[in-house]
Amino acid sequence: MRSRWRWLAPVVALGLVAAACGDDDGGSEDTAGGGSAPTSEGGTGGTSAGTGGGEPVEGAEITIALGSEPTSLDPQLVDDGGERAINDNIYETLLTRTPEGELAPGLAAELPTQVDDTTWEFKLREGITFHNGDAFNAESVVATVNRMVGLVERGETDNDGFYATLTGAEAVDETTVRIMTDGADGVLPARMYWMKQIPASAEKTPDMSEEPIGTGPYTFVSRNQGVSIELAANPDYWGEAPAIAGVTYEFADDAATRLAGLKSGKYDVITNLSPQDVDQAPKHVTGKGQEHPIIILDADDGITADVNVRKALNLAVDKEAIAENLFGGFASIDAGQLLSPAILGHNEQLEPYGYDPEEAKSMLEEAGVAGEKIQLVGESGRWLKDRELLEAVAGYWTEAGLDVQLEVLEFGAYLDVLFDRENRADTIYVSSSNDLLDPDRQLATYYEAGGIGSSNTDEQMAKLIAAGRSELDPEARAQGYQEAVKKAYDEAYFVWLVNNEDIYGLAENVEFQPRVDSKLLVSAMSVTK
Repeated sequence: MRSRWRWLAPVVALGLVAAACGDDDGGSEDTAGGGSAPTSEGGTGGTSAGTGGGEPVEGAEITIALGSEPTSLDPQLVDDGGERAINDNIYETLLTRTPEGELAPGLAAELPTQVDDTTWEFKLREGITFHNGDAFNAESVVATVNRMVGLVERGETDNDGFYATLTGAEAVDETTVRIMTDGADGVLPARMYWMKQIPASAEKTPDMSEEPIGTGPYTFVSRNQGVSIELAANPDYWGEAPAIAGVTYEFADDAATRLAGLKSGKYDVITNLSPQDVDQAPKHVTGKGQEHPIIILDADDGITADVNVRKALNLAVDKEAIAENLFGGFASIDAGQLLSPAILGHNEQLEPYGYDPEEAKSMLEEAGVAGEKIQLVGESGRWLKDRELLEAVAGYWTEAGLDVQLEVLEFGAYLDVLFDRENRADTIYVSSSNDLLDPDRQLATYYEAGGIGSSNTDEQMAKLIAAGRSELDPEARAQGYQEAVKKAYDEAYFVWLVNNEDIYGLAENVEFQPRVDSKLLVSAMSVTK
């Protein structure tokens, strides 16, 4: 295997030099709002889940180390994994999912019904209040939807790909609300698993970062910018009371720093534990993750406008070596698509692009781009092995004959590049997570022309994705999406890499079982005696 991995060593030096134009501070895409599976008491806070151990210690407090600090704590403004890791514990949603991924009632008392093709009706649970004492009711749901519709219309949110179909909501009575879309929308139930509910009084608030207010099992206590965020158990929570009384989040973009903190007892839970460090952690747990690191290629301009160049960039990268050596076997090679096998629309007919460095070099020479510069933009700390993966890809492309300009940016600057629809980078790294568990999550964001992370203007593919979104029959939706992902594969709009597992490091006395949607729910954790 050493020969397959020969480029990782020199790539490290290459990446460190190229990254001098940015820095390696992490930040945080893609967990939905809401709680865990309904408990026996009907709440969404979850039980004290674990993988064994003794009796839970009531009133315990823990510290969690994240790889990035949230860019905002307003759940309607940003598409930010750091924000979701925290706000998933503060806010809840109308629908939730079981740990296995099935949609289930959340703040809604039951799954929605359709009034017509563009109207969905939700029955709400009674007796629930927000952390500030405001009532959760139809009025607050209307305010939540209307605020998001306004943000989308004004271009003030990174979440427009999730909610562009919404036109508004109306209260039928105190516990019944209808949500309207601009056309048939088969994704609407999944969208309501994503949309965190806010108090009616917050509808006109420009930014809720300073005081997040939800209905969830934890309340916001304080934020020390750049250092930590503290939450406390909600004493008036409507569901099952969580075992952990308080949680402090700290931020460390360096995996070694997180591991050292876990081993010393400073941290109780760390995210993105490096595969090579699992034996050093006091304890670790893994789950089949939704993360799909990819490289988005500008299909319209620059060196990557040539489809043969895009195909060559795929052939130049050894995905098997990345899965086995970089991720220590905690990853599988992506079959030329972002949709996991369990997601509607996954195309079983597609095969991964092979590893053929000689063919890649020949194609680049034939395209007349050998020796030319190519920009590769990424960040460090948000996702597992992100810097190392960038350096590996840069090394493979360099060996294929390109002059790779690797830029590892601070996370906020990186997001500005990722979401800049006017000035696309040649290539940009992202790890796409389908925590929505619906194909529209990834296809609308990265595949469809006009998506916030899309880098193509393919009208035919956009029509297939739009048609799938408006289709209410699951089989018809799946067929359209399969055609769309095949078209993206044939056009090589991305360099597909791997699907890596979620790896968490835990203190010896902490119990936590990863979920299929990758939510980091503190209410599903416990500290044992």
